Amino acid sequence: MAEETMNDFKDEIDRSFRKVKEGDILEGTVIDVSDTEITLDLKYYTQGIIKVEDMSDDPKFSVHRDVKVGDEISATVISTDDGNGNILLSKKEANQVLSWDKIKELQNSDSYVDVKVSEAVKAGCVAFLEGIRGFIPASKLDLQFVEEDRLADYIGKTLKVKVITADKEANKLVLSAREYLKEQADARRAEMISNLEVGLVTEGVVESLQNYGAFVNLGNGMTGLVHISQICNQRIAHPSSVLKVGQKVKVKVTAIKDGKLSLSMKALEEIAATEITEEKIEYESDGEATTSMADLLKKAGF
Repeated sequence: MAEETMNDFKDEIDRSFRKVKEGDILEGTVIDVSDTEITLDLKYYTQGIIKVEDMSDDPKFSVHRDVKVGDEISATVISTDDGNGNILLSKKEANQVLSWDKIKELQNSDSYVDVKVSEAVKAGCVAFLEGIRGFIPASKLDLQFVEEDRLADYIGKTLKVKVITADKEANKLVLSAREYLKEQADARRAEMISNLEVGLVTEGVVESLQNYGAFVNLGNGMTGLVHISQICNQRIAHPSSVLKVGQKVKVKVTAIKDGKLSLSMKALEEIAATEITEEKIEYESDGEATTSMADLLKKAGF
């Protein structure tokens, strides 16, 4: 029975007598948090101590807010005796090894992770990921480029980001929030398009002119193509002979395929102008139905 009891505790006994040296990374459980230090149970014959200044590079770090009794922490041994018989540790040093490994995993898996913006700097913002200082360029903060005078608006915001550059040697970490926002916008746009019906007549603005036709913005990110053959009844060499960018036009939805809209102006020429009315479309959401195109776009949050 005694032998079985010894076997049950063999791992803990082995850990308590293992040789610990400077540079080792140890894992411990937080058993006490004070204003100046964190105490860890290392399952060793002595405890581990991390000074608050050795916890994080994040200037927003708060020991009482960010560390709780019971937390598991990995830290690097910087001294086997802090003068009081305890092992002195640094989480910041361990971060340089463990955090870069985690960040590299995030990059390789193409995963999203939440970060909180801590400051605005020239050409972007700063957020810490796994204790490592990361930079989010102004072009990656939102769907559109964020001007310098608006960067401060992002301080304190939590963003869902991807790791786009992780260079441990150069200590360079670049993050981007744009990919997630684009995915969300695309999903909302796809939902909007799925609720449109072929035959809908609505108004849009000419966004661009190409040799093969004109792209018309129907509002809030929904754009459709009016093929050159569908611009008017007359044969034209180029859409610019009839249209100009920024011009408001009336169009009819003639096809919806793979999330793309085909539009026609020509179809409306065959109807007397006095008979053209903007059609209503059915859209059910949370018990609401039958709404105009403008209301539909508004309700979708565009």
